[in-house]
Amino acid sequence: MVPNARLPVAARGAAGARRRGPGRRLAVLLAAVTLGAVACSSSGEPDEDAAPAVTSTAPAFRTPNVAAATLTGPITVGELVVPVATGPELADFDYVEEEFFAAGTATAYAADGDLGTDGVWRATPSAKADYRSRIVVRRPADPAAFTGTVLVEWFNQSAGLDAAPDWAYLGEQLLRSGSAYVGLSAQALGINGGSAPLSAGSQLPSGGIKAQAPERYGSLVHPGDQYSFDILSQVGAALRGRDGAGVPALGGGRVARLIASGESQSAAYLTTYINAVHPLANVYDGYFVHSRGASAAPVAGPGTERIANVRIRADLDAPVLIFETETDVGPTLGYAAARQDDTEALRTWEVAGTSHADDHLVGPIAAGLGCSAPVNEGPQRYVAAAAFAALDRWILDGTPPPGGERLRTTTGPDGTTVLARDSSGIALGGIRTPSVDVPAVILSGDPAPGGPFCRLTGSTTPIAPAELAARYPTRDAYLAAFDRSLDDAITRGFVLEADRATYAAEARAVQLPH
Repeated sequence: MVPNARLPVAARGAAGARRRGPGRRLAVLLAAVTLGAVACSSSGEPDEDAAPAVTSTAPAFRTPNVAAATLTGPITVGELVVPVATGPELADFDYVEEEFFAAGTATAYAADGDLGTDGVWRATPSAKADYRSRIVVRRPADPAAFTGTVLVEWFNQSAGLDAAPDWAYLGEQLLRSGSAYVGLSAQALGINGGSAPLSAGSQLPSGGIKAQAPERYGSLVHPGDQYSFDILSQVGAALRGRDGAGVPALGGGRVARLIASGESQSAAYLTTYINAVHPLANVYDGYFVHSRGASAAPVAGPGTERIANVRIRADLDAPVLIFETETDVGPTLGYAAARQDDTEALRTWEVAGTSHADDHLVGPIAAGLGCSAPVNEGPQRYVAAAAFAALDRWILDGTPPPGGERLRTTTGPDGTTVLARDSSGIALGGIRTPSVDVPAVILSGDPAPGGPFCRLTGSTTPIAPAELAARYPTRDAYLAAFDRSLDDAITRGFVLEADRATYAAEARAVQLPH
């Protein structure tokens, strides 16, 4: 069952539409970059000939070095303000959703020495403050169906409200694999409100969830983003429980693998967490860093400069999978300036034919964005699901994800990194799928002219009928080529077998001029 299948787009629904939320019309805002795109040229390509066939050095069971948050709930007063996201319907997978408050005394950090581009950072405690935040938990209704994997997503707050892009891309895989999802309001803006980094005029709430639903969230307290790193640590420590005991917030389940994720703006914070705080806290078993740019968030919080061209530190004891779209690598976000080789604890997947925000994420609001071309309809969700499954397996048994070729880049006239493309406009290199190797449309992550969000949504450009006829003499020829490419992507580990039927159905829906 694929409740959020891409065909037809208009039939999709937001998870938990019955709950209070800002609405699907704002879904695209969760994908925006708030820390700024760093437009830098890359000095060269990483060595991509072979990824190291090594195992993770992550401990079998971690003992956190931080206090655990106190979790209370489930909260039943008032209405849940659901984080903005598309996603599957929980009821279709026999899952439940509950909300808990997470409270404690958090520590802020200060940099100890220079913050170099190698990511080997040292941080020291600088202040303490009380906090009371919230987590949204989605878990199997039957505790016996829980497999032990928990994903903790750092909510994106680009638009001044909590948003959950990783739920949109990974939710289906989490549900069908028996994993649990925890969405965390780690930062102050989504709780307290204020000036959103990305503004869309009067659409945006200004008071955070405390103003949206004061009867439910009026007791929440967030002392500032400099405390967000320790809040992530303390929530993770609480989910681990004590002495391996079950955790009530997880329906009595016990965590076997605890993974933190963040997309875009949240990925910049997660990068800083990995480099500066993970070695101190020792909480998470792995990290899914999704669509980061080249910069990282400041350790000391707002008011200090972000750090440009930062790599993930190479001495980690927990695996990291960096997942990048064309938009992220190219000049819009400039991730190419922070590229690094795969290591014993790091893999990078750069996916051809994808954009920072795409049709799967924005859904039926795409037509209202004012873009000159239809938004990208690429395969990001399929490859992201495979990436997360590979990261989970890496932590479970030490089998590393396959290494992926990097997107090929060149230097543009203005010195920025741009993607190399074939004569049709399809990106060269990167992780390949049928969407780019057996194309029925041209998919790009480059900005499209139009509204302010179009720089993030890429484009989908029709192929002229004559060119389609030349590429595929018959419909059967097209489908056979698509299926061979899909077989190859599945064999190589970049698409899951569980997604074969849905992905193949997209090809069957293509109208060819035959």
